[in-house]
Amino acid sequence: MVHDIDTVLDTPTGDGVDPGEFIRAAMRWHFDRRTGSPFWLARARTLDFDPLTDVKGVDDLALFPNVCDELRDVRVEDLVPRGYGDKPDVCGFFESGGTTGRPKRVVLLRDWFLKSQEWLSSSLDAHGVPRGVNWLTLLPSGPHMAGYAYPRLARDRGGHAFPIDMDPRWVKQLIASGRAEDARAYAGHLLEQARYLLRSQEVGVLAVTPPVLERIAVDDELTELVRKKVKAIVWAGAHMDASTRDLLGGEVFPGLALIGFFGSTMMLHSCSPRVTEDAGESVFDPPAPFITFRVVDPDSRKQVDHGARGRVVVNHVSRSFLLPNNLDRDEATRVRGPRRQVGDSLADVTPVQVFDGEAVIEGVY
Repeated sequence: MVHDIDTVLDTPTGDGVDPGEFIRAAMRWHFDRRTGSPFWLARARTLDFDPLTDVKGVDDLALFPNVCDELRDVRVEDLVPRGYGDKPDVCGFFESGGTTGRPKRVVLLRDWFLKSQEWLSSSLDAHGVPRGVNWLTLLPSGPHMAGYAYPRLARDRGGHAFPIDMDPRWVKQLIASGRAEDARAYAGHLLEQARYLLRSQEVGVLAVTPPVLERIAVDDELTELVRKKVKAIVWAGAHMDASTRDLLGGEVFPGLALIGFFGSTMMLHSCSPRVTEDAGESVFDPPAPFITFRVVDPDSRKQVDHGARGRVVVNHVSRSFLLPNNLDRDEATRVRGPRRQVGDSLADVTPVQVFDGEAVIEGVY
């Protein structure tokens, strides 16, 4: 049972909570010995500031060190806030894709998962994605959050899910070791499973990674099956540039809704593009103040000007999880957010080539 203090943390996303009040409540929750996680209570002793008195708003989250690398080895139970009691409602412990080295782990608790799913579902409605239809999901499963969240999103919206297994780490290992032909064979294996399902089942939404979608687009039979059956394509997990998006949406799959999400395991969420008539780059607005972005110069860590490019810093602040000041693997153009949104919005999100000394390999994810 959740310890009943600071109910501002339970505000629904989009309800316009005061950012400063929210952040201060989060600091009280995560750094109170009754409610904070063992990880953060121990980490607090090493900080050169006091989160309870020095962190008063979103900008002050930059005081925190980036602890992402510590999530590779931390005992996962130590990530659960004590305020959830002896039997916390844990959906699962999920891992990053391993694109930037050994996987990192996060905890997904039920309250945040439902909040995030509600936000995503509302975004799908805004982009014209139909309810009451089945989904075919070509997304990583196993320890990956996408394979958990998207099939449940399909069911929450009144359909069934047909998930296809995907192991992105194996593909990245194949590519890194120069086994491109084996990587292509694995992608072909995924497409054959999709082909069988599309031939035999009613599918209204295709949830897929951009590299796999591009392979579908050059397969005549799969392209025709998608055109005939699918009403909307939701892509996530890797970069898609504007020209590819326009080609797929305008020529290969005309008339289908094509919606991309920007998210990551460390964010514990995916952001949908801003609804606009502009055909340019997708702009992503986060559900602030739960998740906020800052676009910075990677060397100085100073915020860049609006319209300039820089590295993306992500803050996740919720009752269930705290991960502030995370320098992400992506870079983006800094864009002004909607009125009253705290923090930046992002356009033209692309992965960096090298992250923490490791080559970034997207593969199929």
